[in-house]
Amino acid sequence: MVTTGALERLREAHRRAITGLLAGEGPMSRADLARGTGLSRTTISSLVTDLIGSGDIVETADRGRPHKGGSGRPPLLVALSTPHGVVAGVDIGHGHVRVAVADRGGAVLAEESDVLDVDEHGVDALDRAARMVRDGLAAAGIARSDLHAVGMCVPAPLDRRSARIRTGIMPGWRHLSPGDELHRRLDAPVFADNDANLGALAELGHGAARGIADVLYVKVASGLGAGIVLGGRLHRGATGIAGEIGHVQVGEDGQVCRCGNRGCLETAVSAPRLVALLQPAYDEELTVESVLDLDDAGDAGVRRVLSDAGRSVGRALADLCNSLNPEAIVLGGSLGTSTSLAAGVRAAVDRYAQPDTAAAVRVVAGELGDRAEVVGAVSLAIARVAAG
Repeated sequence: MVTTGALERLREAHRRAITGLLAGEGPMSRADLARGTGLSRTTISSLVTDLIGSGDIVETADRGRPHKGGSGRPPLLVALSTPHGVVAGVDIGHGHVRVAVADRGGAVLAEESDVLDVDEHGVDALDRAARMVRDGLAAAGIARSDLHAVGMCVPAPLDRRSARIRTGIMPGWRHLSPGDELHRRLDAPVFADNDANLGALAELGHGAARGIADVLYVKVASGLGAGIVLGGRLHRGATGIAGEIGHVQVGEDGQVCRCGNRGCLETAVSAPRLVALLQPAYDEELTVESVLDLDDAGDAGVRRVLSDAGRSVGRALADLCNSLNPEAIVLGGSLGTSTSLAAGVRAAVDRYAQPDTAAAVRVVAGELGDRAEVVGAVSLAIARVAAG
Protein backbone atom coordinates (compact mmCIF):
# COMPACT_ATOMS: atom_id res chain seq x y z
CA MET A 1 0.00 0.00 0.00
CA VAL A 2 1.38 3.40 -0.98
CA THR A 3 1.06 5.92 1.85
CA THR A 4 0.19 9.60 1.52
CA GLY A 5 3.66 10.46 2.79
CA ALA A 6 5.33 8.34 0.13
CA LEU A 7 3.25 9.97 -2.60
CA GLU A 8 4.18 13.43 -1.37
CA ARG A 9 7.88 12.52 -1.26
CA LEU A 10 7.62 11.27 -4.84
CA ARG A 11 5.84 14.47 -5.89
CA GLU A 12 8.52 16.56 -4.20
CA ALA A 13 11.23 14.61 -6.04
CA HIS A 14 9.42 15.34 -9.30
CA ARG A 15 9.26 19.06 -8.41
CA ARG A 16 13.02 19.04 -7.82
CA ALA A 17 13.53 17.33 -11.19
CA ILE A 18 11.60 20.14 -12.88
CA THR A 19 13.38 22.98 -11.10
CA GLY A 20 16.76 21.34 -11.66
CA LEU A 21 16.05 21.00 -15.38
CA LEU A 22 14.93 24.65 -15.63
CA ALA A 23 18.01 25.75 -13.70
CA GLY A 24 20.35 23.95 -16.03
CA GLU A 25 18.63 24.65 -19.34
CA GLY A 26 16.71 27.90 -18.89
CA PRO A 27 13.06 28.51 -19.88
CA MET A 28 11.29 25.43 -21.29
CA SER A 29 7.85 24.43 -22.49
CA ARG A 30 5.75 21.92 -20.56
CA ALA A 31 6.24 19.43 -23.39
CA ASP A 32 10.04 19.81 -23.20
CA LEU A 33 9.87 19.33 -19.42
CA ALA A 34 7.95 16.09 -19.99
CA ARG A 35 10.58 14.88 -22.47
CA GLY A 36 13.47 15.95 -20.21
CA THR A 37 12.13 14.37 -17.00
CA GLY A 38 10.35 11.36 -18.48
CA LEU A 39 7.13 12.31 -16.65
CA SER A 40 3.74 12.34 -18.35
CA ARG A 41 2.34 15.61 -19.69
CA THR A 42 -0.57 15.37 -17.23
CA THR A 43 1.85 15.06 -14.29
CA ILE A 44 3.99 17.91 -15.60
CA SER A 45 0.93 20.15 -16.00
CA SER A 46 -0.13 19.51 -12.42
CA LEU A 47 3.37 20.02 -10.99
CA VAL A 48 3.95 23.20 -13.00
CA THR A 49 0.65 24.60 -11.68
CA ASP A 50 1.82 23.83 -8.12
CA LEU A 51 5.22 25.45 -8.69
CA ILE A 52 3.69 28.57 -10.22
CA GLY A 53 1.34 28.79 -7.24
CA SER A 54 4.25 28.51 -4.78
CA GLY A 55 6.24 31.16 -6.65
CA ASP A 56 9.10 28.81 -7.54
CA ILE A 57 8.57 29.22 -11.28
CA VAL A 58 6.83 31.74 -13.54
CA GLU A 59 5.42 31.78 -17.06
CA THR A 60 7.52 33.99 -19.33
CA ALA A 61 6.39 36.42 -22.01
CA ASP A 62 8.45 34.50 -24.58
CA ARG A 63 7.29 31.51 -26.57
CA GLY A 64 9.37 28.51 -27.61
CA ARG A 65 9.70 26.67 -30.88
CA PRO A 66 7.31 23.85 -31.85
CA HIS A 67 8.86 20.42 -31.25
CA LYS A 68 11.11 19.30 -34.15
CA GLY A 69 10.25 22.36 -36.21
CA GLY A 70 6.50 21.66 -36.40
CA SER A 71 4.07 24.27 -37.64
CA GLY A 72 1.88 24.41 -34.53
CA ARG A 73 1.49 27.40 -32.24
CA PRO A 74 4.74 28.15 -30.33
CA PRO A 75 4.38 26.87 -26.74
CA LEU A 76 4.40 28.99 -23.59
CA LEU A 77 7.64 28.75 -21.60
CA VAL A 78 8.14 28.54 -17.86
CA ALA A 79 11.26 29.58 -15.99
CA LEU A 80 12.63 29.64 -12.47
CA SER A 81 11.79 32.66 -10.39
CA THR A 82 14.89 34.65 -9.56
CA PRO A 83 15.71 34.03 -5.88
CA HIS A 84 18.09 35.98 -3.67
CA GLY A 85 21.84 35.58 -4.07
CA VAL A 86 24.26 35.00 -6.95
CA VAL A 87 26.41 32.31 -8.50
CA ALA A 88 29.68 32.45 -10.42
CA GLY A 89 30.93 30.62 -13.48
CA VAL A 90 34.66 29.99 -13.98
CA ASP A 91 35.97 28.93 -17.39
CA ILE A 92 39.58 27.78 -17.31
CA GLY A 93 40.96 27.17 -20.79
CA HIS A 94 44.46 26.22 -21.88
CA GLY A 95 45.36 29.89 -22.32
CA HIS A 96 42.75 31.91 -20.43
CA VAL A 97 40.63 32.33 -17.33
CA ARG A 98 37.12 33.78 -17.76
CA VAL A 99 34.76 34.52 -14.86
CA ALA A 100 31.12 35.59 -14.79
CA VAL A 101 29.00 36.53 -11.78
CA ALA A 102 25.27 36.06 -12.38
CA ASP A 103 21.99 36.14 -10.52
CA ARG A 104 20.24 32.83 -9.96
CA GLY A 105 18.13 33.37 -13.05
CA GLY A 106 21.31 33.39 -15.15
CA ALA A 107 21.54 37.14 -15.89
CA VAL A 108 25.24 38.08 -15.94
CA LEU A 109 26.09 40.95 -13.59
CA ALA A 110 29.86 41.10 -14.15
CA GLU A 111 32.29 39.30 -16.46
CA GLU A 112 36.06 39.36 -16.97
CA SER A 113 38.59 37.42 -19.03
CA ASP A 114 42.35 37.20 -18.61
CA VAL A 115 45.15 35.59 -20.64
CA LEU A 116 47.26 33.06 -18.74
CA ASP A 117 49.39 30.00 -19.48
CA VAL A 118 47.11 27.69 -17.53
CA ASP A 119 48.49 24.23 -18.33
CA GLU A 120 51.77 24.59 -16.45
CA HIS A 121 50.49 26.78 -13.61
CA GLY A 122 47.53 25.22 -11.85
CA VAL A 123 47.94 27.01 -8.53
CA ASP A 124 48.42 30.40 -10.21
CA ALA A 125 45.33 29.86 -12.37
CA LEU A 126 43.21 28.97 -9.35
CA ASP A 127 44.49 32.02 -7.46
CA ARG A 128 43.68 34.21 -10.45
CA ALA A 129 40.20 32.71 -10.79
CA ALA A 130 39.41 33.28 -7.11
CA ARG A 131 40.59 36.88 -7.34
CA MET A 132 38.47 37.47 -10.44
CA VAL A 133 35.38 36.05 -8.70
CA ARG A 134 35.94 38.40 -5.76
CA ASP A 135 36.47 41.32 -8.15
CA GLY A 136 33.26 40.40 -10.01
CA LEU A 137 31.28 40.35 -6.78
CA ALA A 138 32.68 43.76 -5.84
CA ALA A 139 31.92 45.20 -9.30
CA ALA A 140 28.32 43.98 -9.02
CA GLY A 141 27.95 45.30 -5.49
CA ILE A 142 27.34 41.82 -4.09
CA ALA A 143 28.50 40.69 -0.64
CA ARG A 144 30.71 37.59 -0.65
CA SER A 145 28.24 35.92 1.73
CA ASP A 146 25.63 36.07 -1.07
CA LEU A 147 27.69 33.83 -3.37
CA HIS A 148 25.74 30.57 -3.23
CA ALA A 149 27.75 28.36 -5.62
CA VAL A 150 30.45 28.34 -8.28
CA GLY A 151 30.43 26.28 -11.48
CA MET A 152 33.85 25.61 -12.95
CA CYS A 153 35.16 24.01 -16.13
CA VAL A 154 38.64 22.77 -16.94
CA PRO A 155 40.00 21.59 -20.32
CA ALA A 156 40.82 18.07 -19.13
CA PRO A 157 38.86 15.01 -18.00
CA LEU A 158 37.88 14.96 -14.33
CA ASP A 159 37.67 11.61 -12.59
CA ARG A 160 34.09 11.44 -11.23
CA ARG A 161 35.17 9.29 -8.30
CA SER A 162 37.90 11.57 -6.97
CA ALA A 163 37.13 14.91 -8.75
CA ARG A 164 40.84 15.01 -9.65
CA ILE A 165 42.73 15.51 -12.91
CA ARG A 166 44.74 12.33 -13.40
CA THR A 167 46.06 12.75 -16.94
CA GLY A 168 49.21 14.54 -18.05
CA ILE A 169 47.31 16.81 -20.44
CA MET A 170 47.75 19.72 -18.00
CA PRO A 171 51.07 19.06 -16.21
CA GLY A 172 50.58 21.77 -13.59
CA TRP A 173 47.24 20.27 -12.53
CA ARG A 174 48.01 16.59 -12.24
CA HIS A 175 46.42 15.12 -9.10
CA LEU A 176 44.82 18.46 -8.21
CA SER A 177 41.13 18.54 -7.31
CA PRO A 178 40.14 21.86 -8.95
CA GLY A 179 36.77 22.11 -7.19
CA ASP A 180 38.26 21.56 -3.74
CA GLU A 181 41.10 23.98 -4.42
CA LEU A 182 38.77 26.78 -5.53
CA HIS A 183 36.42 26.06 -2.61
CA ARG A 184 39.32 26.66 -0.21
CA ARG A 185 39.96 30.03 -1.81
CA LEU A 186 36.34 31.22 -1.95
CA ASP A 187 34.61 29.40 0.92
CA ALA A 188 31.65 28.60 -1.33
CA PRO A 189 30.47 25.31 -2.88
CA VAL A 190 32.29 24.64 -6.17
CA PHE A 191 31.12 22.16 -8.82
CA ALA A 192 33.67 21.29 -11.50
CA ASP A 193 33.29 19.60 -14.87
CA ASN A 194 34.99 19.21 -18.23
CA ASP A 195 34.84 22.22 -20.60
CA ALA A 196 33.14 20.34 -23.44
CA ASN A 197 30.44 19.09 -21.07
CA LEU A 198 29.66 22.61 -19.92
CA GLY A 199 29.78 23.95 -23.47
CA ALA A 200 27.16 21.32 -24.31
CA LEU A 201 25.07 22.34 -21.30
CA ALA A 202 25.18 25.99 -22.40
CA GLU A 203 24.21 25.33 -26.02
CA LEU A 204 21.46 22.98 -24.81
CA GLY A 205 19.89 25.62 -22.58
CA HIS A 206 20.73 28.87 -24.32
CA GLY A 207 22.12 28.20 -27.79
CA ALA A 208 21.96 26.09 -30.93
CA ALA A 209 20.78 22.91 -29.18
CA ARG A 210 17.67 24.34 -27.51
CA GLY A 211 14.80 21.88 -27.67
CA ILE A 212 17.01 19.00 -28.89
CA ALA A 213 17.30 15.91 -26.70
CA ASP A 214 20.23 14.07 -28.35
CA VAL A 215 23.24 16.21 -29.22
CA LEU A 216 27.00 15.98 -29.72
CA TYR A 217 28.74 19.24 -28.82
CA VAL A 218 32.28 19.33 -30.21
CA LYS A 219 34.78 21.89 -28.99
CA VAL A 220 37.51 22.48 -31.59
CA ALA A 221 40.11 24.81 -30.11
CA SER A 222 43.58 24.33 -28.61
CA GLY A 223 42.24 20.91 -27.69
CA LEU A 224 39.42 18.75 -28.98
CA GLY A 225 36.62 17.23 -26.94
CA ALA A 226 32.93 16.38 -27.06
CA GLY A 227 30.03 16.85 -24.68
CA ILE A 228 27.39 14.15 -25.15
CA VAL A 229 23.72 14.88 -24.43
CA LEU A 230 21.35 11.90 -24.43
CA GLY A 231 17.66 12.28 -23.65
CA GLY A 232 18.22 15.90 -22.67
CA ARG A 233 20.89 15.08 -20.08
CA LEU A 234 24.67 15.18 -20.09
CA HIS A 235 26.25 11.75 -20.39
CA ARG A 236 29.54 11.70 -18.48
CA GLY A 237 30.28 7.99 -18.44
CA ALA A 238 31.36 5.69 -15.60
CA THR A 239 34.39 7.75 -14.60
CA GLY A 240 33.51 11.11 -16.14
CA ILE A 241 35.63 10.98 -19.30
CA ALA A 242 33.01 10.24 -21.95
CA GLY A 243 33.52 12.30 -25.11
CA GLU A 244 37.32 12.41 -25.22
CA ILE A 245 37.35 12.17 -29.02
CA GLY A 246 40.54 14.24 -29.23
CA HIS A 247 42.41 11.14 -28.13
CA VAL A 248 41.00 8.75 -30.70
CA GLN A 249 44.05 7.34 -32.48
CA VAL A 250 44.15 8.23 -36.17
CA GLY A 251 47.75 7.18 -36.90
CA GLU A 252 50.01 4.75 -35.05
CA ASP A 253 53.13 6.60 -36.18
CA GLY A 254 51.77 10.10 -35.68
CA GLN A 255 53.00 12.86 -33.42
CA VAL A 256 53.28 12.26 -29.68
CA CYS A 257 50.23 13.75 -28.00
CA ARG A 258 50.30 15.59 -24.68
CA CYS A 259 48.31 12.64 -23.27
CA GLY A 260 51.35 10.42 -23.91
CA ASN A 261 49.99 8.41 -26.85
CA ARG A 262 50.89 8.75 -30.53
CA GLY A 263 48.70 9.84 -33.39
CA CYS A 264 45.74 11.25 -31.45
CA LEU A 265 43.17 13.18 -33.50
CA GLU A 266 43.96 16.31 -31.48
CA THR A 267 47.55 16.36 -32.76
CA ALA A 268 46.23 16.78 -36.32
CA VAL A 269 43.29 19.17 -35.94
CA SER A 270 43.82 21.43 -32.91
CA ALA A 271 43.75 25.15 -33.64
CA PRO A 272 47.50 25.70 -32.96
CA ARG A 273 48.37 22.77 -35.23
CA LEU A 274 46.28 24.12 -38.11
CA VAL A 275 47.67 27.65 -37.75
CA ALA A 276 51.24 26.23 -37.78
CA LEU A 277 50.41 24.15 -40.84
CA LEU A 278 49.20 27.22 -42.75
CA GLN A 279 51.84 29.70 -41.59
CA PRO A 280 54.60 28.92 -44.18
CA ALA A 281 52.24 29.91 -47.02
CA TYR A 282 51.55 33.41 -45.64
CA ASP A 283 53.73 36.45 -45.07
CA GLU A 284 51.77 37.87 -42.13
CA GLU A 285 51.72 36.12 -38.78
CA LEU A 286 48.56 34.04 -38.60
CA THR A 287 46.21 33.71 -35.63
CA VAL A 288 43.01 31.71 -35.23
CA GLU A 289 41.05 34.93 -35.84
CA SER A 290 42.91 35.77 -39.05
CA VAL A 291 42.52 32.18 -40.30
CA LEU A 292 38.76 32.45 -39.78
CA ASP A 293 38.75 35.77 -41.65
CA LEU A 294 40.60 34.15 -44.56
CA ASP A 295 38.11 31.28 -44.52
CA ASP A 296 35.21 33.74 -44.73
CA ALA A 297 36.99 35.55 -47.58
CA GLY A 298 37.25 32.33 -49.60
CA ASP A 299 41.01 31.76 -49.32
CA ALA A 300 41.61 28.44 -51.09
CA GLY A 301 44.49 27.25 -48.92
CA VAL A 302 42.71 27.96 -45.64
CA ARG A 303 39.52 26.38 -46.87
CA ARG A 304 41.35 23.22 -47.92
CA VAL A 305 43.13 22.83 -44.58
CA LEU A 306 40.00 23.51 -42.50
CA SER A 307 37.87 21.24 -44.67
CA ASP A 308 40.40 18.42 -44.31
CA ALA A 309 40.43 18.98 -40.53
CA GLY A 310 36.64 18.82 -40.52
CA ARG A 311 36.71 15.53 -42.40
CA SER A 312 39.09 14.07 -39.82
CA VAL A 313 36.83 15.20 -36.96
CA GLY A 314 33.74 14.02 -38.84
CA ARG A 315 35.23 10.56 -39.36
CA ALA A 316 35.45 10.11 -35.58
CA LEU A 317 32.00 11.64 -35.09
CA ALA A 318 30.46 9.29 -37.66
CA ASP A 319 31.26 6.34 -35.40
CA LEU A 320 29.64 8.13 -32.47
CA CYS A 321 26.62 8.94 -34.61
CA ASN A 322 26.22 5.28 -35.54
CA SER A 323 26.21 4.39 -31.83
CA LEU A 324 24.17 7.29 -30.42
CA ASN A 325 21.98 8.51 -33.32
CA PRO A 326 22.00 12.23 -32.36
CA GLU A 327 19.77 14.89 -33.87
CA ALA A 328 22.50 17.52 -34.04
CA ILE A 329 26.26 18.04 -33.97
CA VAL A 330 27.02 21.49 -32.56
CA LEU A 331 30.50 22.86 -33.32
CA GLY A 332 32.01 25.09 -30.66
CA GLY A 333 35.40 26.38 -29.59
CA SER A 334 37.57 28.91 -31.41
CA LEU A 335 37.12 27.11 -34.77
CA GLY A 336 33.46 26.28 -34.34
CA THR A 337 32.22 29.05 -36.64
CA SER A 338 34.32 27.93 -39.62
CA THR A 339 32.07 27.09 -42.56
CA SER A 340 34.83 25.00 -44.15
CA LEU A 341 35.32 22.96 -40.98
CA ALA A 342 31.56 22.35 -40.78
CA ALA A 343 31.45 21.33 -44.44
CA GLY A 344 34.22 18.79 -43.83
CA VAL A 345 32.41 17.35 -40.80
CA ARG A 346 29.20 17.10 -42.80
CA ALA A 347 30.93 15.35 -45.70
CA ALA A 348 32.59 12.78 -43.43
CA VAL A 349 29.39 12.02 -41.50
CA ASP A 350 27.57 11.51 -44.80
CA ARG A 351 30.37 9.25 -46.04
CA TYR A 352 30.99 7.10 -42.95
CA ALA A 353 27.78 7.03 -40.89
CA GLN A 354 24.85 4.80 -41.75
CA PRO A 355 22.60 6.57 -44.30
CA ASP A 356 19.58 6.90 -41.98
CA THR A 357 21.83 8.07 -39.13
CA ALA A 358 23.54 10.67 -41.32
CA ALA A 359 20.21 11.92 -42.66
CA ALA A 360 18.88 12.44 -39.13
CA VAL A 361 21.74 14.63 -37.88
CA ARG A 362 22.28 18.34 -38.51
CA VAL A 363 25.73 19.94 -38.31
CA VAL A 364 25.48 23.49 -36.96
CA ALA A 365 27.74 26.15 -35.45
CA GLY A 366 27.26 26.94 -31.79
CA GLU A 367 25.54 30.22 -30.99
CA LEU A 368 27.51 31.16 -27.87
CA GLY A 369 31.05 31.28 -29.27
CA ASP A 370 33.87 31.52 -26.76
CA ARG A 371 31.38 32.26 -23.96
CA ALA A 372 29.75 28.82 -24.12
CA GLU A 373 31.86 27.32 -21.35
CA VAL A 374 31.39 30.16 -18.86
CA VAL A 375 27.64 30.19 -19.58
CA GLY A 376 27.62 26.43 -18.96
CA ALA A 377 29.52 26.91 -15.69
CA VAL A 378 26.91 29.43 -14.53
CA SER A 379 24.13 27.01 -15.52
CA LEU A 380 25.80 24.20 -13.57
CA ALA A 381 26.02 26.36 -10.43
CA ILE A 382 22.36 27.40 -10.72
CA ALA A 383 21.25 23.79 -11.23
CA ARG A 384 23.18 22.54 -8.20
CA VAL A 385 21.75 25.30 -5.96
CA ALA A 386 18.23 24.57 -7.20
CA ALA A 387 18.68 20.85 -6.56
CA GLY A 388 19.72 21.59 -2.99
